Amino acid sequence: MSAHGVVPLIERKRDGEPLSADEIAWLLRGYVAGEVPDYQMSAWLMAVRLKGMTQAETLAMTRAMVASGRELEWSGIGRPTVDKHSTGGVGDKTSIVLVPLMAAAGAAFVKMSGRGLGHTGGTLDKLESIPGFRVDVPLDEMRGQVERVGAALVGQSPELVPADGKLYALRDVTATVDSVPLIAGSIMSKKLAGGARSVVLDVKWGSGAFMTSREEARVLARELVRIGEGAGRATRAVLSSMREPLGRAVGNALEVREAIETLHGRGPADLWALTLELGAHLLQMSGIEPDAAAARARLAELRDSGAGARKLAELVEAQHGDARVVDDPSILAAAPVVVTVEALGDQPRWVAQADARAIGDAALALGAGRRKKGDPIDSAVGILLRARIGDRVERGQPLAEIHARTEAAAEAAVHALRSAFVLSHEPVAAAADAYEVIGKEQIGG
Repeated sequence: MSAHGVVPLIERKRDGEPLSADEIAWLLRGYVAGEVPDYQMSAWLMAVRLKGMTQAETLAMTRAMVASGRELEWSGIGRPTVDKHSTGGVGDKTSIVLVPLMAAAGAAFVKMSGRGLGHTGGTLDKLESIPGFRVDVPLDEMRGQVERVGAALVGQSPELVPADGKLYALRDVTATVDSVPLIAGSIMSKKLAGGARSVVLDVKWGSGAFMTSREEARVLARELVRIGEGAGRATRAVLSSMREPLGRAVGNALEVREAIETLHGRGPADLWALTLELGAHLLQMSGIEPDAAAARARLAELRDSGAGARKLAELVEAQHGDARVVDDPSILAAAPVVVTVEALGDQPRWVAQADARAIGDAALALGAGRRKKGDPIDSAVGILLRARIGDRVERGQPLAEIHARTEAAAEAAVHALRSAFVLSHEPVAAAADAYEVIGKEQIGG
């Protein structure tokens, strides 16, 4: 490949002209092979960031990224294959609830997840708070596990979509992360390589999400669905709010405990509602259930009968974790310092804001997350919310509970949480933001 041959592609994209699928595939193959230097790919990425891509270009780029590595193939597995992706948020432990329920319903669910960075938590970090749990499962071994258990909760294999890792590292240092086509291609390349035929996407918006407004989330959701449908996968996106954390627990072991409680029917209502929403779409798209009502009834029955919790125990054991945790969450690590943040003021007030970003940042400062890749994580620390938007609180009532490693860390978190909560003298409605579903019928596909 000649470096000079890349220049016309940069020029055309700079001028807003579309590239063909063959040209995009040629460019990405050359970059992964080391034949296109970083400086030329950086120029092309910036041109994409400024000029955008057509739907055909975005699909071609996504397919070229998939072709850079292995693709999982599930023929003969005997179960409909499903997958789910969340764009990230604070307190989002949905996968730990949803995956075992879907497996218990008869689906094959391979959930490849990432690690947390900044204020957003990572599913892998949460799972690793379970003693012994192994997230690195070789692809060949993973197939056997899915045949036996129906599910796997694992890290993203370096054999899948190597182009994404290389491109993302470059985007991260060239101010091109926030391009919708590049974001969508990154997300969907991993979903397509995972091989599932039905995919649901949880696209979050709000202070704790990557997309802070509903409209931004809607634009991304439409692009994700177009790619999935264009690649022949049944795809739907659900827009969900991240104005306040999902559930009450923020922090790895605390979130695993809450996910387990939810599978036992004792979890927070908003976490169960989102699990129901995402699971109902997957059950319908995969053909396991005929409609939303039947799908929701099936998920509730699997929870109430204990089948979902038993499936989680089976999954944990298959990945070398201590399966006793499903019946006895006290096995999980616990922080030595617990401090309550209480409401102040002489008159009753209502919670007007429980800012997800600020709460996520407070948990990060406690050690529940990492500021840069490779930072260690303390699985025991975190925050439990005792009040949510719309709740009435009086002086001395708890707003949150801080689980910290030291008294000093807890004291710092108290100050951070006081700014995260805004109280009103007037009643405030609960943050019951309706879900919005994006499918091909909503985007004209």
